[in-house]
Amino acid sequence: MNSKKLWVVGIGPGSKENMTLRAIDVLESCDIICGYTVYCDLVKPYFPNKEYLSTPMMGEEKRVAMALQKADEGNHVALICSGDAGVYGMSGLSYELGRDFPEVEIEVVPGVTAAISGAAILGAPLIHDFSVISLSDRLTSMELIEKRLRAAAGSDMVIVLYNPESRSRKGYLSHACDILLETIPGDRVCGIARNIGRDGQRYEVMKLLELKDADADMFCTVFIGNSSTKNISDVMVTARGYRGEKSENVR
Repeated sequence: MNSKKLWVVGIGPGSKENMTLRAIDVLESCDIICGYTVYCDLVKPYFPNKEYLSTPMMGEEKRVAMALQKADEGNHVALICSGDAGVYGMSGLSYELGRDFPEVEIEVVPGVTAAISGAAILGAPLIHDFSVISLSDRLTSMELIEKRLRAAAGSDMVIVLYNPESRSRKGYLSHACDILLETIPGDRVCGIARNIGRDGQRYEVMKLLELKDADADMFCTVFIGNSSTKNISDVMVTARGYRGEKSENVR
């Protein structure tokens, strides 16, 4: 094994039971765990005898460079990401900055992204094609986000929204709903999964018009159903097209 190793690890929602066995093996065997402060705090109870290095929000480049530097010094380092390391995670930046550390071997360890874990809470909203869009305009222009929302709405795919709002980004979910309502009817089945896999986990199923006025934050994942998505006993179910799904026994 290369003595200079950086694993980029998706930890899922953050609870050990929702991590992959591969992720657990890596975190148990590495020397150093590096990550966003909140994510380090989530895993410390499960892996207490590790050296931890963390940076706050918006410290991604510093965090990745720090992890690579520690790996280049001969350590086995795990750079942790919420959900999956390749879905709005640190794997891409690790490879970009890793060009300055040619002796460091990089390996990506997948995790359960919020679209998957949130869907499990809400029922079965992702049975057919779906798209994932982040509403954060910190790294992507709002003009491009709006373009992607309109394209997804016109495709009749289920839409999953990451990063719907934060303390500094109020009204973003409502604005996104206004764009979707240009194409999608107001009674479309939608849902919000909150604090997935963490204390306070809960979900709500509602209509798109109700979603427009719903409260959300960075710990929420939002789902907008397609034209075949139904509310069945307060869970979201998207039809795949099976004959048995054509029952009208829904509300």
